[in-house]
Amino acid sequence: MKKLSIKNWIKISLFSLFIVAFLGVLMRYKIAFELPYLAQKNIQHAHSHFAFAGWVTQLLMVLMVRYLSFYTSESKISKYNTLFWINIIGAYIMLISFIIQGYGFISILFSTISIFVFVWFAIWFYKDSKEIPSHSLSKNWFLVSLLFGVISSIGTFVLAYMMATKHVPQDLYLSSVYFYLHFQYNGWFWFACTGLFVSLLQPNLTNTRENKTVFQLFAWSCLPAYLLSVLWLKLPVWVYALAVISAIVQVFAWFKLLKFSLSIFKVNPRISAFLKILFKGIAFCVTLKLLLQFGSVFPAVSKLAFGFRPIVIAYLHLVLLAIISGFLLVYLYTNELVNRSSKTVLFLVIFIVGIFLNEMLLALQGIFSFEYILIPYANEMLFIVALILLIGISGIVFFNQKKV
Repeated sequence: MKKLSIKNWIKISLFSLFIVAFLGVLMRYKIAFELPYLAQKNIQHAHSHFAFAGWVTQLLMVLMVRYLSFYTSESKISKYNTLFWINIIGAYIMLISFIIQGYGFISILFSTISIFVFVWFAIWFYKDSKEIPSHSLSKNWFLVSLLFGVISSIGTFVLAYMMATKHVPQDLYLSSVYFYLHFQYNGWFWFACTGLFVSLLQPNLTNTRENKTVFQLFAWSCLPAYLLSVLWLKLPVWVYALAVISAIVQVFAWFKLLKFSLSIFKVNPRISAFLKILFKGIAFCVTLKLLLQFGSVFPAVSKLAFGFRPIVIAYLHLVLLAIISGFLLVYLYTNELVNRSSKTVLFLVIFIVGIFLNEMLLALQGIFSFEYILIPYANEMLFIVALILLIGISGIVFFNQKKV
């Protein structure tokens, strides 16, 4: 079987991020101006599904297999080529079908196939991970990330069943959507990214002990943390208490992780001063996200969060764009998996600026919406920001020519 090329798969993944950004520009253009030939809802579905399958999941699988390759044979690694091809081709078919037909037979079929591809990957990785030594800081993070990724599919299948039976209770529908999103964002994405992050640390006695504690706190709190997404339901007091405890535990675990991971900057020469700033920026975003998550346990805050669409969109972008996508790009630069030339660094800065402006505008929209005040030219400004994001990733893709 052909040797697996990490270089090529990273280039393909980055091009997928370019497609995600391009769809974002289309959506923002259609809102600000007019684009009669495409249905906004269809572009939105294509944008979100492809961001998950074609960008984040694809790259996380590639980077996890890269980590696995340090401990196992080339023959075991090369088989993942087939799986990567199936996933990315399926993601592009899903992308096109969502744009054309929205939720139709082909888009639903390939969305379902992507779930089974992920399960296939999880089984393979679990079996091969037995060769990763027990002292690895990342191993448990990766394995549990896969477990939560598989669990998230329950929400998808419940949604599919409701669509098939044409019986769609609003509470169950929203609960299923949030179930999927929670175990993707706070399960699969979070645990896989944290596994990649701690791989940058030295596995000494202190780091091993602290890492184990932080991992257990996040792993055990992830399940009840789902309740934070459905606080608008009439939950019994003891169930509500579980949600509050999980939010507190995750804030505590995060600050514990921050404390012991500071050594990364002291012992890793690949992390330049510029990358340190980006890591700290991402850490700030994670802190903000977890504090907002904790704030949602208060009914007044929860009502505001779930009642205003701009707030929901800002939060989702904070996690997927600022934290997950931001971290993945910084991780690629740290490990020199992209060309760290002055040009690609410049376009990374442009992309990061776009992320900041996007979050700022969405947050302002959300804050002003409390008083039902419209920000003048907000849609036009968000379109310009979407263009900045597109320019940033375009430059990274174009100038990324270095062999890795």
